[in-house]
Amino acid sequence: MPLEKHDLLHELPEYKDKIHQLKIENKHFAKLFEEYHVLDHEVHRLEMGIENSSDTYVEDRKKQRLHLKDQMVAMLKA
Repeated sequence: MPLEKHDLLHELPEYKDKIHQLKIENKHFAKLFEEYHVLDHEVHRLEMGIENSSDTYVEDRKKQRLHLKDQMVAMLKA
């Protein structure tokens, strides 16, 4: 079963242009975006079994990814 993509452009295609704009104009958004990107790749590697970790660690990373996404969505909607 293929794993779902969670990068922001797949998750929020309707905000593609605004994501690009905020990455350029807003340093805080750009930092959150980079953190999300790195974390998303880590979670993907863990889910694929490329890296081993406890279920608790994976769930914590997913929660952190969701928290970052929530912050960015709020900024996109503002």
